Amino acid sequence: MTRFPRLPLAAAAGLLVAAGAVGFAGSAAAGTISGTLYREPDTSVARWVAANPSDSRMPVIRDRVASQPASHWLSNFNQSTIRSEVSGYVNAANAAGQIPVLTVYGITNRDCGGASSGGAPDLGQYQTWISGVASSLGSRTVVIILEPDSIALQTCLSSADLAARNQALRTAVQTLKSGNANAKVYLDAGHSAWNSAGEQANRLIAAGVGDADGFYTNVSNFNATSAEAAYGRSIISALSGQGHPGKRQVIDTSRNGGASGDWCGDDNTDRRIGRYPTVDTGDANIDGYLWVKPPGEADGCRYAAGSFQPDLAYSLASSATNPPSPSAPPSSPSSSPSSSPSSSPSSSPSSSPSSSPSSPTPSSPSSPPAGGKTCSAAFRVAGSWQGGFQGEVTVTAGSSAIAGWAVSWTLASGQSVTQAWNGTVSTSGSAVTVRNVSWNGALNSGGTAQFGFLANGAASTPALSCTAS
Repeated sequence: MTRFPRLPLAAAAGLLVAAGAVGFAGSAAAGTISGTLYREPDTSVARWVAANPSDSRMPVIRDRVASQPASHWLSNFNQSTIRSEVSGYVNAANAAGQIPVLTVYGITNRDCGGASSGGAPDLGQYQTWISGVASSLGSRTVVIILEPDSIALQTCLSSADLAARNQALRTAVQTLKSGNANAKVYLDAGHSAWNSAGEQANRLIAAGVGDADGFYTNVSNFNATSAEAAYGRSIISALSGQGHPGKRQVIDTSRNGGASGDWCGDDNTDRRIGRYPTVDTGDANIDGYLWVKPPGEADGCRYAAGSFQPDLAYSLASSATNPPSPSAPPSSPSSSPSSSPSSSPSSSPSSSPSSSPSSPTPSSPSSPPAGGKTCSAAFRVAGSWQGGFQGEVTVTAGSSAIAGWAVSWTLASGQSVTQAWNGTVSTSGSAVTVRNVSWNGALNSGGTAQFGFLANGAASTPALSCTAS
């Protein structure tokens, strides 16, 4: 993801100090964690607030989003910088006497090659990266959200790949716990509208929850806290019945104060921020209501995954009440390095283990319809595996703005499209057409839109035709 221009930490923090709340001091009346969650002063939303003092949306975003502690994502796979990134963030939180929350998001075949694809090129390098994280955690309490979607989303994995991933997650938990005995490590449990509690418990056991502190839910959706808590109780009961008692839940409440449903929140105005972050949950099964997915950061269907979008933040926060006053003063600016997540998790359409991406292959523009509107389409293989592949298509408007587009091609022998996103697919025999959805059809001259699809059969490069309207 393109990084936001870095503003001085003091400038970003200064505006947020005026905003008030930084988190809640928790007495841990129920969960196993007590203290105040750390609010990082230099984040995407903090930089936007500092850079846009006259924007009419700024006070709401400042007071109800930027003032709150959210997880710091480790999503850029870089062996040379991981230690400094983690230690800078953790040391700043420790200096403030607050609890850091890290989301570790770098496993191989991340997001099954969907909107948040990326991660380590192989599991050997992944374990080296995890060791770098573990060596930089310090010795105080740190919360670790380990690999969103890695357990709930498995449709792209063969049986051998699944066994390897489970082993990688088990090893990661053990490595992180050995690096800091006070680390609280939680594994992916999807959300209450995904896998059954029994199935999810079985997956958690296979992935090493016995060595973890518990699991987290709702990072990839917007389900109500009550539904997630009930789901969590069922998982805890199933785990206990299989010899793994004492596990606890973390719930992502960053975007679940409104409608639930479709995984993507980029164009849904019915989402709202939920409970403000705290470890004082009042529920013995729940260690924290956290903002794992920072409000205002995109899921990847309309905007680039992980990019901060003020319209999304404002939509989430505009009808919320202001948070209560903090019981601890805001932390002073830290010397931690700037970092904004390159992507964020989403329960995006499942796909396959990624291979080295191919370069896009462009099509020729279609014959201009009345009015001179044209478009072209470029294809690349985003990932492939035995018996299937993921395709990605970039649509580009011609010299005139267009209101909509449709891309067509002919499937090769043995191919069939099984799923598509960011477009509406129709097939007739071997002929495939994908048309824009409501929010990505209108393009200015030279503007682009992307859609992706999964297909059975051997990967090949089709001859695309693009029709504009």
